[in-house]
Amino acid sequence: MKQIISVFLFSLFFLSCEKAVTFNLDATVPKLVVEATIENNQPPLVILSTSLDFFSKISPEILAKSFVRNAEIYISNGVLTHKLKEYSVPLGNGYSFYYYSIDSSNLVTAFNGALNKTYTLRILWDGKEYTSSAKIPLITKRIDSLFWKQAPGSNEPNKVALMVRATDPPGYGDYIRYFTKRNGEPFYPAVNSVFDDQIIDGSSYEVEVERGVDRSSELREGYTFFNKGDTVILKLCNIDKSTFEFWRTMEFSYSNLGNPFSSPTKVLGNISNGALGYFGGYAAQFRSIIIPR
Repeated sequence: MKQIISVFLFSLFFLSCEKAVTFNLDATVPKLVVEATIENNQPPLVILSTSLDFFSKISPEILAKSFVRNAEIYISNGVLTHKLKEYSVPLGNGYSFYYYSIDSSNLVTAFNGALNKTYTLRILWDGKEYTSSAKIPLITKRIDSLFWKQAPGSNEPNKVALMVRATDPPGYGDYIRYFTKRNGEPFYPAVNSVFDDQIIDGSSYEVEVERGVDRSSELREGYTFFNKGDTVILKLCNIDKSTFEFWRTMEFSYSNLGNPFSSPTKVLGNISNGALGYFGGYAAQFRSIIIPR
């Protein structure tokens, strides 16, 4: 599960070290932040929170308070409309994680995601209405095989690079996002997890699969590699264009945090009424490999 925190980026040029520059930033009204997904053969999942100021001090208490409770959320597949239910997961120390998914006490209108279907999302919270739509596309990108080789440039004999052979169908517009699961870890997206097919359209190719990471952890040297003895599952998802654009701009924003010479980046969400975040559809396929010791 994931949590999105809104961050506004500023690009600052210091032309002189002799003059102090003070910026008085206006206080901002918190906005609704939406992370909503639906995947083939899986129920919808929605996480709501409120945005934080750029200079907010992040603490477990502040993050816990940012979750949006008691919202009304409806999802429709064009035939059925289902009201989602709020659930909580205790995290310890008195904190809980909150999310919305299908109401297990009212399964008459509940449904899982299906390939090549479009879904609409409607959120009612704090007297406002927010809407969005997403499509789970067909699975068009094909995983042919996974294999490994010694990690290039690494002096650690235990490190390996995971490789994938894949085939892209002819015709532009095949967008993907991928995740990896190593041993007992959850599925994590890579630092750069989304790609289009502008270069590899209609071809078969081999490319390294960088290991997915927990973005809340420090990235150490060689973090893209796996270890001998690992069991790895690759989750490769076809996604629609709006999901691609959201994560493309979000990951570019991540990579430029703290860089005073970077250009400001607008994260391209698809939620109406000024909310931040996205509603995305995922067409997932899986392939696993056991890397021998």
